[in-house]
Amino acid sequence: MENYIGIDVCKDRLDVDGYPHSHKSSFTNDEAGRQALVETLAPLAPKGIVLEATGGLEFPVVCELARAGMQVFVVNPRQARDFAKAIGLLAKTDQIDAFALARFAEAVKPQPRALKSEELLDLEEVLTRRRQLVDMITAEKNRRTRVSLKTAKQIDEHIEWLERQVKHADTDMGDAIKKSPIWQAKSNLLKSIPGVGQVTVNTLLAELPELGQLNRREIAALVGICPFNNDSGGHRGKRRIWGGRASVRSVLYMATLVATRHNSVIQAFYQKLLEAGKMKKVALVACMRKLLTTMNAMVHNNTPWEAPAQT
Repeated sequence: MENYIGIDVCKDRLDVDGYPHSHKSSFTNDEAGRQALVETLAPLAPKGIVLEATGGLEFPVVCELARAGMQVFVVNPRQARDFAKAIGLLAKTDQIDAFALARFAEAVKPQPRALKSEELLDLEEVLTRRRQLVDMITAEKNRRTRVSLKTAKQIDEHIEWLERQVKHADTDMGDAIKKSPIWQAKSNLLKSIPGVGQVTVNTLLAELPELGQLNRREIAALVGICPFNNDSGGHRGKRRIWGGRASVRSVLYMATLVATRHNSVIQAFYQKLLEAGKMKKVALVACMRKLLTTMNAMVHNNTPWEAPAQT
């Protein structure tokens, strides 16, 4: 039986184990430690190496392993943890997590994903920073309502500085897109849709590179706006959306809100659902799915938005 390797990534350490053949070891999470990890794993010729997505901490390790020609998978932490519980691994340590990841890989055999290009990672980093800045502005505005005038003045100055940084981030994202003819073409296509702004476009380019490459059901499930059944026997529960890429879903929600007012197609679809008795939240999710699948088809077919003919 071919062996699989699991690696639990922490800020300072990399814990390793294998299945069905154990390879317990630990390395420092720095350049020297990652090189030692590659040298240790290369002779083992594992079938696959699996890590959890940890907000970017895993990327240097993934790059080093991929450069060495090894098959690397990055999986959703919730899926890995649910699997560990399902096979009875209720305790949680870094070494146990590494073993659980190896078991997960052997049982599930996840599909490999292409590594993101350096330019795409740079754009994603700027986008993440912009989101953090916007969150800080919101937090500062909330604090301002319950402080003294002196503190409020300091908060105002901080908000002004944060807003300048947001503008710098917008400029950096625009420059990154202009450097890539492919991104620029996709950006122009997506911006032709009424209700879709530059922040939405940038998020889709950086965090949903699969846009245009999957079918309508796959892309909706990937973002997390595909409703799942909740039935048992004769009971028919409410369909709910969950999982997926929260950051993409968030900007898509805001774009859909705008589109229900300024995009004739989405607006008509939204009103039709409301008239059919759907709750506003349900109707909005359906509009999000329609907007996303429209974008997916536009990118796939390389066709801009076309407003319906007036009758």
